Order: sequence, then C-alpha cells, then structure tokens
Amino acid sequence: MRVLVTGGAGFIGSHFVKRLLRAGDDVVVLDKLTYSGNRANLPPDVEFHEGDIAEAADVARAARDCAAIVNFAAETHVDRSILSAGDFGRTEFRGTQTLLEHIRETGARLVQVSTDEVYGDLEAGGSSTETDPLRPSSPYSAAKAAGDLLIPAYVRTFDVDASITRGSNTYGPNQYPEKFIPLFVTNALDGEALPLYGDGRQVRDWLFVEDHCAGVEVVLRNGKRGEIYNVGGGDEHENIHVAEQILALTGADRSLLRSVADREGHDRRYSLDTAKMHALGWKPEMRFEDGLRATVEWYREHRDWWQPIKSGEYREYYARQYAERLANATSV
Repeated sequence: MRVLVTGGAGFIGSHFVKRLLRAGDDVVVLDKLTYSGNRANLPPDVEFHEGDIAEAADVARAARDCAAIVNFAAETHVDRSILSAGDFGRTEFRGTQTLLEHIRETGARLVQVSTDEVYGDLEAGGSSTETDPLRPSSPYSAAKAAGDLLIPAYVRTFDVDASITRGSNTYGPNQYPEKFIPLFVTNALDGEALPLYGDGRQVRDWLFVEDHCAGVEVVLRNGKRGEIYNVGGGDEHENIHVAEQILALTGADRSLLRSVADREGHDRRYSLDTAKMHALGWKPEMRFEDGLRATVEWYREHRDWWQPIKSGEYREYYARQYAERLANATSV
C-alpha cells in the first residue's frame, strides 16, 4: 500500500515510517520540519515532502496516488500550548479538516493519531473508554479534541473512510528532549536539575513507541470506518517514581531532583480502557522497566543526536518554562 505519513519526521511518526517500510509498504512523508521535526530521523531514501497539512496544495502534492494517510502531524507539547496556543488550532483543527477534504475528494483512508489527554483528568479512578465525553484541560488537548470531532462528522455527512487512535504517553529513542522522560534523562546525563512539577504524584500510562506504532498499524489495516481505538500501555506510574528510576539508571544523584511550581491546569491521572484494541489482536509487548532502560541507553549512546538540539531555540524555551520555577525550587 502507498501511505502518506504526515508528521513523519517527528518522534512517533518516524518510527511508524520505518515500521511500514519494513512491512514492504510504499511510504511518503509530509512534514513541516518545525523545531521537533528532524529529517535525520528518517531513512535518507524515503520520499519526503516539506509542507503543511493545513495547506491543501501541500497535501495534494504529497498524497498523490496514496491509498491511505496516517496523521501524526501536530503541535504536541502541553507546556508550549500554555506559553503560546496560536499554532495548535491551525495544525490540529484546520490541518485535520484539510486532510478530511482530501480523502473526501480522493476516496483514500485516514487514520487520525490522537491522545488520551482529550478525555481529561481521571483522578477519581477508572479508565477512559472510546465513548466517554471529551474534557480537555489544556490548549493542546482542546485542539486535539477539536480535530477529533471533525472525524465522525465527516464520516456521517460525507461517508469518508476515517478512524481515530488515542494513544497514552509515549516514550522511546529520538524523542525531542522537552518531554518528561527525555528531558529528565538528558538533564541527568548532563548533571542538570530535574524539574518535577508539584508533588510529582501525577499518574501517566506509559507506552513504548514501537508498541504505539504497532497499534496504529493494526488500525490502519483492520480498523473500521468511523471507529475510535484507545492505544494504551497499561503501565501506570507516578511521575516521581519514573524520575527515581531515571536517576537510578543514569547514576545521577537524587539532589538533582527538584520540585518546581506545577503546570497550569495539570491533569492528575490518565488511564485508557484498551479492550477494543485487544479485540483487534493488539497488545503492548514492552514492559515499562525494560523500555525505560533501553531508552536511557539510547540517549547515553546518542549524545550527538540530542546535544545539538538542546541549544538555540530549545534553550530559549527551557528558560521561559523553567528558569523562574527552578529559582524557587525545593528539594524532593
């Protein structure tokens, strides 16, 4: 199958591209190459188009003769959406609508890769099912939810072939180092402070990147039109415990762990009911402890990948997000 992967130069997208190539698919990548998109994440011979999913001409050029589109393109980081929310609506909502208009015209299939964050906080317990209402808490998750809501509307009104996956917190090699795990791993390796939000008791369901990609592939090939599928790791851990594991795996001193002012609107817990995906034959294979160990080793061995990233634009963002927080931090 000829497949367009949008956002394919990003973290999860690039792993998915490689997965499809191993399966023998003909893969095309469309990526805007913003700060977190990296052409070096992709095989050099993959067909690549630099462009914006919110621009119909860019989509039409890249998606020519493609039977399917898998949309990973997104402004992804909650912290950045709090600092500056403007780009999130354009990519998540307008971009999704542009893709839907394309498949409406061409008859291609679309898989929209979304997030568990659209369900909102589950501090009281339980797990989110695909039929639960959306209660996003941040500009990022609200923008993702807005894009998600277009999918069933287009399926019902225009009978397009589209499905949604909602993944839990994903980690693994070559993840941009602003996210929790790569931020803490690279800071620990460099002997820098690990800025833990609040009391660190926020719970996340962790999913190794290869397991996430396997789930998206199952939905691409076997998912039903108009259906939503939760792709969760079933590995729930408090942030403070993940931080402590990272300290142990990197050999860093616990004094690096610092409690900083919590993120605005910070959800306490996410959890996904994945029975629907299990019925399709998918289950995650990587245990969190093993995946985290492999991830730490990857960052230890690939300083040449992440050290250049943690300069320039990244340092400016990091200062905006953490400088004042760290100045007022306390020991954990």
